[in-house]
Amino acid sequence: MLDANVKKQLDPYLQNIVTPIEISVSADSSSKAAELSSLAEEIAGLSDKIALNQEDRKRTPSMAIAPAGEMPRVSFAGIPMGHEFTSLVLALLQAGGHPSKVDPELQEQIRSIQGEFHFETYISLSCQNCPDVVQALNLMAKLNPNITHEMIDGALFQDEVDERQIMAVPAVYLNGEHFGQGRMSLEEIVGRIDTGAEQRKAEALNEREPYDVLVVGGGPAGAAAAIYAARKGIRTGLVAERFGGQVMDTVGIENFISVPYTEGPKLAASLEQHVKEYGVDIITGQRAADLKRKQLIELELQSGATLASKSVVLATGARWRELGVPGEAEYRTKGVAYCPHCDGPFFKGKHVAVIGGGNSGIEAAIDLAGIVKHVTVLEFADTLRADEVLVRKARSMANIDIITNAQTTEVLGDGSKVNGLQYTDRTSGASKTLELAGVFVQIGLVPNTEFLKDSGLEMNRMGEIVIDARGATSIPGVFAAGDATTVPYKQIVISMGAGATAALGAFDHLIRTSAPDQEEESLSMAS
Repeated sequence: MLDANVKKQLDPYLQNIVTPIEISVSADSSSKAAELSSLAEEIAGLSDKIALNQEDRKRTPSMAIAPAGEMPRVSFAGIPMGHEFTSLVLALLQAGGHPSKVDPELQEQIRSIQGEFHFETYISLSCQNCPDVVQALNLMAKLNPNITHEMIDGALFQDEVDERQIMAVPAVYLNGEHFGQGRMSLEEIVGRIDTGAEQRKAEALNEREPYDVLVVGGGPAGAAAAIYAARKGIRTGLVAERFGGQVMDTVGIENFISVPYTEGPKLAASLEQHVKEYGVDIITGQRAADLKRKQLIELELQSGATLASKSVVLATGARWRELGVPGEAEYRTKGVAYCPHCDGPFFKGKHVAVIGGGNSGIEAAIDLAGIVKHVTVLEFADTLRADEVLVRKARSMANIDIITNAQTTEVLGDGSKVNGLQYTDRTSGASKTLELAGVFVQIGLVPNTEFLKDSGLEMNRMGEIVIDARGATSIPGVFAAGDATTVPYKQIVISMGAGATAALGAFDHLIRTSAPDQEEESLSMAS
């Protein structure tokens, strides 16, 4: 299972295990059970602090991990490789006494949660969003004896996936009932099961002293702005729903200058670590609700808290644009998806459609073509907008059809899942229907600026914040950067540069507004 190079990389991590742990494997005669047993044996052979035993569990094949002598509260139903290999390694380290880097205050909150919570998370090994949820719930189970968590590979437990009609991952169940879908942060999960947590957090945030620069957003633009502001030695805060922003939903990144290849979650983790090195006050799990210019600039949060600052950098980014047609909302996570890497494996051997002929759409079609039976790309315009190299690749694949001048009008379903799509041929005006199992929407981005509608901030018709060359907006002291602004190209490297520009603009604003005017200075010298 593990080649020599992986074992070599794994060895220094396993050296951090300080107390004995046990891996319990539940196996049968299947080939996948044999693979899992082999993986467990190889891992146990890398450390004398890891013991291996056999145990019958509800799901087979599966493996459970626990400190020696304790009942397991963390388990993996399936083979935790691919994106979930990191989840496995972290579970081993945490069971072996290696401390988590999560905020100590949040860890203490998790330890104090009362009640019985049994979580199950259905994942696909190709999903880049799933590990965050799995690792969050694993940590919660490690810290609190009233919490258990099992990762379930949907590909190996297809009967359960079909029974629960799971068509998108991660899909989280709590005590047998559906709890949540898609990416969720540790703070968000804790907040949902710890009643009163949001109010306590809001009260604590209201006590924060005003900032010199408050950055709103944790993506590349927000991270760059926070770093550049903090390096000036001024009090800097960063507030966001999650760190990483849209980058967390990006798999392969090949155009980040000086880095030939990286992945979104890895880049996001590096951004967060870099920001932390500068002592920035990072506040996550919070969504902006309003912005007001008073004596200071006040940012109101949906939790009820208000943060004040002398200047603000808005870097709220963007999200996937929705079709806005009948059936889309009804069948979201039931055949309508926005992440081909996450949800593609659920459509193996089936017919799907990709809406959008830009780079994202054509890349999605190419990726899906290796998994599904057939992909139909629907593009509203009369030509594709994707790079020519991608178009050539897509046209060369036998199981990809491309239809231009196609206006999607409705997502069809049987009440429980998608079974078709209706579109209008814009050339002839004819209405046509495709029979399919999934619809992947890839039609661009929408700026996350709705909370600014009553702020008086100038925005264009698309909701983008209007900025000048220094990142300044129409409100003095408010700057903006990244995908939420009128910057013409939405790229990671451009967002980072724009974030740095906005922070420098904010610093320049602080210098000029805090300097005494000439008359006051003359009077002071005369006295």
